[in-house]
Amino acid sequence: MTLMLERLKVERMSLVRFGSEHVKKLALYSIGGNALSDPTKPKELQDNKVLKLVLNDVLDLLEAGFNVVLTHGNGPQVGDLLLLEEKGSDSKRVRTDLSTWVAATQGMIGHELSMELDSLLDMKSRPERTAVVLTRVLVDENDLAFTKPTKPIGPILKDKSKIQKTWKIAETEKGIRRVVASPHPLKVLDIDLISKLVELGAVVVCGGGGGIPIVIDETWKGMPSVIDKDRFSALLAISLDADVFITSTAVNQIEIGFGKKDSKKLSELEIKEAKEHLNSGEFPEGSMGPKVEAMISAVEKIKNCKVLLCSPGNALSTLRGESGTHIFSEN
Repeated sequence: MTLMLERLKVERMSLVRFGSEHVKKLALYSIGGNALSDPTKPKELQDNKVLKLVLNDVLDLLEAGFNVVLTHGNGPQVGDLLLLEEKGSDSKRVRTDLSTWVAATQGMIGHELSMELDSLLDMKSRPERTAVVLTRVLVDENDLAFTKPTKPIGPILKDKSKIQKTWKIAETEKGIRRVVASPHPLKVLDIDLISKLVELGAVVVCGGGGGIPIVIDETWKGMPSVIDKDRFSALLAISLDADVFITSTAVNQIEIGFGKKDSKKLSELEIKEAKEHLNSGEFPEGSMGPKVEAMISAVEKIKNCKVLLCSPGNALSTLRGESGTHIFSEN
């Protein structure tokens, strides 16, 4: 890490966000784990088209003059690791805590994103380098989420005979999936490190899978849960005072009446109307709900922040108002 910090000091661009008379704007770009790994497809049929689009978005934002922080989900990936352990473990072996698997997926996905992005930055002769931060997040051990699991992880469970009795399962838009507790994030415990890396001009990959859920009572302890990536990303955007908050997902616009004949795609959504739709159940808990909730939170708490939703590959056009959905406040 020390060598990397020194390199960034030398290579960083003359425009930085902090501590300079020239200020670079900050874009937080959030991509879902389902987009990086489709839970409906077996591993041999996965492709990297979405990953390439994500990387192009990051490069477009850099070339447009932004510092970039990249967050990502891990729902399919953490479920796969947990399932792999459960299949191979015996009764005498102590199983790995779910929070540790969250940390593992942060490293796995972060490594892949970092290698691909650094290669692209080299090809484009850009000065930035990536920094992957193992990110811890404070949660409340008494959060009601621990009694009501809602976060889908792992693959679609087509064969019900393979569902274990100890699992909690739920119906999602794509089919039955295993669900785990998803407590609300309270504080990004590694915010100072992330801020410093942004200051140095790094493209920071952090908060994978919503961050590692931690409770603090004399000592730090991981909690068996998966924090929602969108809620974490909003908290991070607020903590960093981001200028742009982009939620990149499978659909290019928020849609009212999804799946119905009279559905309507929205290019703009005023915050009051967004809250009404959220409260009426228009946006499901396991799908668009947390995204809209997170975007509302960012609009309310970050002054002059552009809060956008789009599909991978459309970040710049959405910033220009040519695609995606913009959530805003008239006040």
